[in-house]
Amino acid sequence: MRVVYSEAHAQHDPQFFLVRGVAKPSTEQPARAETLRDAAVQAGHQVMAPESHGAGPRAAVHTTEYLDFLERAHGDWLALGDSAPEIIPNVHPARRPAGYPRAIVGRAGWHMTDTACPIGAGTYAAADVAVTGAELILAGAGQAYALCRPPGHHAFADMAGGFCFLNNAAIAARHLRRRHERVAILDVDVHHGNGTQAVFYRSSDVFTVSIHADPRDFYPFFWGHEQERGEGDGEGYNLNLPLPLGTADEAWLVALETALQRIRAFAPGALVVALGLDAYVNDPLAGLAVTTGGFGRIGAAISELRLPTLLVQEGGYLSPELGANVVSFLSRFESVRQG
Repeated sequence: MRVVYSEAHAQHDPQFFLVRGVAKPSTEQPARAETLRDAAVQAGHQVMAPESHGAGPRAAVHTTEYLDFLERAHGDWLALGDSAPEIIPNVHPARRPAGYPRAIVGRAGWHMTDTACPIGAGTYAAADVAVTGAELILAGAGQAYALCRPPGHHAFADMAGGFCFLNNAAIAARHLRRRHERVAILDVDVHHGNGTQAVFYRSSDVFTVSIHADPRDFYPFFWGHEQERGEGDGEGYNLNLPLPLGTADEAWLVALETALQRIRAFAPGALVVALGLDAYVNDPLAGLAVTTGGFGRIGAAISELRLPTLLVQEGGYLSPELGANVVSFLSRFESVRQG
């Protein structure tokens, strides 16, 4: 399997992470992507650098106002003269309705849903990694792995959040729509893909499915509930499968079978898997209890769809088994294709 990976991600090294009111180092560290890359290489996968695809794929998902904010925000923040090195918003509008501010402190709150997406001097987004992976699929590859860092599935069209700035899976799906009439996104991260859901909530051409820890008890709290089915033309094209905290392999796989049945009924031309590995039993964010072997079973079951599939890396944080988890998924995914 071709693995798309950019060394540029290492410039992005967020420091601030607020946990129950306590400031701690961020778990979204450069070492996590390096661990995943090294494990993929050791397992025999070929790593390639992304190509530049310009602003078009990003602008197909994100508003120009938001993209302009990401480009200029850190410089504007530092120009205040008495600011921290990272942008941490301290006010968030409810938007019911609200006016767009001129001051950078206000714009930060407008475009950042929480404090878990600090913007620093090296903040980087992996959209070109995702689009290069989508291009491999469009060129006829049956599968590819976009090893994106930072992740993307919490990014809305005009808001960052939860370690995410650009929505890599959504950008890839929209790029795949250039050839495929219908595309499905299956999110297996421990957290609900709230940004991805929002991007396509009124769309019938991209079916979004998320299996995640119950948001009544877990981030992102306000999205990811079962009753969220889409609106307008998109009604019925969003499926949330929340699971109780601590859910392990067998119950997780039951939910996956429901997801796969619905994807088969949708009959997409291509599939994007938002590949979070943080549902792992020993992941630092501790929501679900999937084992290393469980990730292999998940990969095998998804592969049985026999669809052109782009794997887009989402969460999965540092633990001794992080590399083994991605290898377990990739190896079982490929073994089904080769069988």
